[in-house]
Amino acid sequence: MSLTRRSLLSTMICLALYGPAYAEQDSTVPDGEEAYPKSQCLAPSERTQDPNTQPVTIVADEATAEGQKTAVYKGDVVIKQGYRTVTADEVTLDHAKNEVTAQGNVVVDDGQMEVRAPYVESNLNNQDTTVRDASYTMLCQPGRGEAKRVFKNGTTFYELEDGSFTTCPAEDNSWRFTADKLEKEDGDIFADLKGARFEVLDVPVIYIPYLRVPVEDGRLTGFLYPSAGLSTRDGFELATPFYWNIAPQYDMVITPKYMSRRGLQLDSTFRYLTDGYGRGSLTGEYMQTDELNRELGHRWGFNWKHAAVQNHWKFNADYSKVSDIDYFADFSSDIGQREDNTLLQTASMSYRDTFWDSTVTVRDFQALTLNTPVYRLMPQLSFNYYRPDLAYNMNFKMPSSISVFKNNDPKKPEATRVNFEPTLTIPYYTPWLQLSAEGKIYYTHYDQSFQSANVDAVGDARLKEKVDRTIPSARLHAGITLERHSSLFGEEYAQTLEPQVQYLYIKDVDQSGIYNPVNYNGGGYDTARLQTDYYGLFRANQYSSVDYINPANQFTIGLSSRVFDGDYRERFNVSFGQIFYISQPSTSQGENINFSAWAIESEYNYNDRLFVRGSMEYDANIDDLQFGNLVTEYRDGGFYAQASYRYVSQEYIQSTLPNNSNANFGTDGINQAGIVAGFPVSNKISVSGKYFRDLVEDNMLDSEIGLTYRSDCWVIGLSFSRYMMYRSSINQPPEYDSNITFSFSLLGLGANTGFGHGDSGGTSLGYGNPFTLRN
Repeated sequence: MSLTRRSLLSTMICLALYGPAYAEQDSTVPDGEEAYPKSQCLAPSERTQDPNTQPVTIVADEATAEGQKTAVYKGDVVIKQGYRTVTADEVTLDHAKNEVTAQGNVVVDDGQMEVRAPYVESNLNNQDTTVRDASYTMLCQPGRGEAKRVFKNGTTFYELEDGSFTTCPAEDNSWRFTADKLEKEDGDIFADLKGARFEVLDVPVIYIPYLRVPVEDGRLTGFLYPSAGLSTRDGFELATPFYWNIAPQYDMVITPKYMSRRGLQLDSTFRYLTDGYGRGSLTGEYMQTDELNRELGHRWGFNWKHAAVQNHWKFNADYSKVSDIDYFADFSSDIGQREDNTLLQTASMSYRDTFWDSTVTVRDFQALTLNTPVYRLMPQLSFNYYRPDLAYNMNFKMPSSISVFKNNDPKKPEATRVNFEPTLTIPYYTPWLQLSAEGKIYYTHYDQSFQSANVDAVGDARLKEKVDRTIPSARLHAGITLERHSSLFGEEYAQTLEPQVQYLYIKDVDQSGIYNPVNYNGGGYDTARLQTDYYGLFRANQYSSVDYINPANQFTIGLSSRVFDGDYRERFNVSFGQIFYISQPSTSQGENINFSAWAIESEYNYNDRLFVRGSMEYDANIDDLQFGNLVTEYRDGGFYAQASYRYVSQEYIQSTLPNNSNANFGTDGINQAGIVAGFPVSNKISVSGKYFRDLVEDNMLDSEIGLTYRSDCWVIGLSFSRYMMYRSSINQPPEYDSNITFSFSLLGLGANTGFGHGDSGGTSLGYGNPFTLRN
């Protein structure tokens, strides 16, 4: 709800309680019923009946009447109609003129607003109403104001003179909006303001001679809140967004952004909504000349998103492109992030029915790193057939697809891939037992082509132009949930023990003729190694797609335990598991192994204040920790402190990200620690900060400190951040950017900017939820 709508609604509610509330006369109230309770917010559920259809009661200390001419009520007059109430010192009804007048401490209350005025008069014939020296208070949200005079011309027009609005509490005039005159036609969502001002401490700081504003649900062209900042990369930065309400189904935000070191950038976002064809947005960013990189010429970014669902049809599009690969390293953008190494360019159209669905997908990428050609999907046709609840509770499904992969790299093959995966599953479930048996056949045909004269151009003569691969697989899974109730230190708790075991068989077939991530460095059309964790131990294929199907003849054993408190809130869990190989795979050094690495995950919540979450993978075959992470947080009221640590070995990175096998992660992989904290200095001032460091290279990654002052109706924030932009090589010092950010918001005017766990440092490092148990 806009700020002006609140001030106008207060007037409209007051004027809605005109003469009809006085037209009936009843000087009695049922015994025990309070005549005029204190004003308070009424929930929508308490405002279901139309008050205009309710009877009117009038209570007064004294009532006099002169025939059919006048009726006068004096002394604590209370008029009630439904949930609407009017009180006054005196109310006069002139039957001859058909006018009603209330004066002396007039209070109007409808459960959403309270309006006070010394004088109200209304003509019951034409419904012209005048309120003088009115003040109003919102009951269900912050907001109050005054008006010297309010006049309503029947039901078609009204005006307000010398009106104001603020969300500050009484006696606090930190800021307010005022206008000499406001005019509005009934049925129009806009009002005309003349002599509009924004005042701080009763001092006008912005004056607009004429302004149209939305007073009901609607949008209006105008400037939005500006933002300002200072950084070593861009210099002084000022952005002034402008909202353009083109039509009810179209709008646009245009943001000129000035950077003292770079120049002027123009950003815009156009949104649209169509009847039956979905909704979408177009985002564009353009800078004619970047003064820091004049050799790059025009710099720009573009994104188009669209989504539509109509009956059985579904359409999605997401297309992004930028002028150069360093665009996100140089600019803060709504299109992408500095950490992105590709931009998605895709569109899909789907048709869905009861037992099948089909999708046509086209997908391309813009690579944001050098020498990283990415496969385009031009196109893919997928068809999925599924029949649940067949005889003996069996489920059948058959995902299938035809995919065409294109690439501009002469050292990479192109291919047409046809894939079918008929799958039959027999599940059996009870409250304590889960059993399932699954049989599947992977059938894949490849038609691979090479852009060079011979197959050696892609690095290995084992590749074949045509490959047919059939791989059967079987999986048996069983799980048990055991539960016991007990008490500890006088507290009731419940504990579960959840063992599970899985047998997986996938036939080992020769797949060297296919360009895959196992046999070829950087191989795979759309397939990469997935990260392993506890839940990944029970995954059939350890790869993201079907270019390589890992052989398996193995048992997976896992055990989970959970602890619930007396309110059945999960307070602790731990899970660990391991794969035992019947057919022993080989390591990269050619050694056979009997079991996989241990995978462990755990979470702990003590009294909703102390939170701990961690996971790790330890490989006993090589006596090495593959990866691990730990997050600990203490939270109490406005204070929070979170410490985190993560480690990933270089060997694990190489094995799970083969397409980035040449990437430089240092000699010891990833080894980082950080802390994020915030605390209140007083009831209005708070401090927050964060610091992350690379323990291998001994470099600071990201740091920030911020100070926030929050009053009842406004908030101001000042922060300083410094973060690593990039590092050209391990032997070179990293490049850093520093920012000073100033932010200001008026509270109570729609969505407010949060000053909690912000991440203005420019990286993805920051506050993360350490506890994800579902309660």
